[in-house]
Amino acid sequence: MSYIALYRKWRPLVFEDVVEQEHVVKTLKHSVITGRIGHAYLFCGTRGTGKTTMAKIFSRAINCISPRDGDPCNECDICRAILNDSLLDVVEIDAASNNSVDNIREIRDEVIYAPSQARYKVYIIDEVHMLSAGAFNALLKTLEEPPAHVVFILATTDPQKLPATILSRCQRFDFRRITVENIMKRLNAIARESGVNLQHEACRLIARKADGALRDAISILDQCMSTGNRDISYDDVLAMVGIVNDSFIGDMFDAMSSRDISQALGLVETLVNEGKDIAQFVSDFTVYCRNVLLCKVIRKPEEVIEASSETLERMKEQSKAYGQTELIYIIKELSALESNLKWATHPRILL
Repeated sequence: MSYIALYRKWRPLVFEDVVEQEHVVKTLKHSVITGRIGHAYLFCGTRGTGKTTMAKIFSRAINCISPRDGDPCNECDICRAILNDSLLDVVEIDAASNNSVDNIREIRDEVIYAPSQARYKVYIIDEVHMLSAGAFNALLKTLEEPPAHVVFILATTDPQKLPATILSRCQRFDFRRITVENIMKRLNAIARESGVNLQHEACRLIARKADGALRDAISILDQCMSTGNRDISYDDVLAMVGIVNDSFIGDMFDAMSSRDISQALGLVETLVNEGKDIAQFVSDFTVYCRNVLLCKVIRKPEEVIEASSETLERMKEQSKAYGQTELIYIIKELSALESNLKWATHPRILL
């Protein structure tokens, strides 16, 4: 049997397993229990927050032969067929590659027919904001007067690109970014079940690197586990994802604040020789400077900064080297540099 990526293997099968989206879960479960199923739903949020997963669970729940308190049983013929992607009544479409008028017209021609096996015909349209203007117009007519047996679930990371006429015809749910603590809980559970010892600092680093996207975090863990190491440390994660530790970034800040050009260039040399990604370093350095600024302007920075106590104390000390205006200027310069690095042939020279 071929290997299944961790994020697919650990994809939630019932509503309760979806992390951080209780407000969406409560409403959808109540809809299933009461039978008040809308004809169109819009799931919005950044990547890796559970939009497609929720759509898959919901498509099973409304079609399940024996649902359990609003959850799909995942054991009946309908649930198993949807899980195996073999049920023709549940269709998942990637709008990024199927964004033409003709693609939507095909759906419009199909929806008039009753489902072959399930109770509802479900169309999950991922990245719906990628549809063309003509495709949106074609979809609008179908959303306006849909048959009773059809449910549309639209998922997008960019809801502001959708026409107001589409938005007004959908029940909208905004998915929250997942907190570091909840990502860590999920990663620890996966590591335990996989027989891997994931050290606390390594787990926290993965969670911070994921930036609110659980799928990204699980993918990083999968990458670390692929080395065959049953004990994953902080340094293992650093080496795997190509980022530098807070100590290195702190040294670069000290070199900058003391105007020590030799030390700064020496650190850049080390960065390049170790094969680290310069764009990633600039991004991390920008965040570090932002955290130093927060240490300067708020009383309890530990409440908003995700960092170890040692790093936090160092940041507080470093914040004395600059005024607030200077730090804002530095952050703006680094942000501009980060943008320019995307097109740079020689990123080291720009740095």
